[in-house]
Amino acid sequence: MQAQNIALILVDLQVDFMPTGMLPIAKADGIIPIANELMKDYRTVVATQDWHPANHGSFAANHLWRKPGQVIDLHGLSQVLWPIHCVQNTWGAEFVAGLDTDRVTKVFQKGTDLEIDSYSGFYDNGHRKSTGMGEWLKEHGIEEVHILGVATDYCVKFTVLDAISEGFTTILIKEATYGANLAPGDVDRAIGEMQAAGAGIR
Repeated sequence: MQAQNIALILVDLQVDFMPTGMLPIAKADGIIPIANELMKDYRTVVATQDWHPANHGSFAANHLWRKPGQVIDLHGLSQVLWPIHCVQNTWGAEFVAGLDTDRVTKVFQKGTDLEIDSYSGFYDNGHRKSTGMGEWLKEHGIEEVHILGVATDYCVKFTVLDAISEGFTTILIKEATYGANLAPGDVDRAIGEMQAAGAGIR
């Protein structure tokens, strides 16, 4: 059993990010059995959940003549436009059926503000509002976090970077992360960025 001051963070293991979902990440379904096995070793398991309103500003469909992959200015921040995904109270936003959610201690929802996206499990993209995850982890005596999930080059990366900035010893579980890789090399660059910021890779 892991020490009480270490938590496992599962990033966005939701239906819409699986290979058959609305925003598919190749091989993402391979994370689920790894996550289920790893969870047995942690006393504290936290999961993040993309939880968008249907009219979210990050959805290409909500902007005339725009398509996924394009970048716009959204209320002062650079925003990649995505397919509609993880809409609140829809099947696509649910955790994958095979995920052992009984072992999840706490869920933190993100991306709920239609005017700003939230890749990180800790904050929105402008660091304007906290999800409460960092505060909750600290209140429960967590000093180290191990992170897995999707996508390596977006939500995982920003969760890792914010975990480091919040003062947590941070480990990326590389075998249990897959990326969007919108541009060739995005995943490798993201891993390099996480390492440079001080994340351990295992």
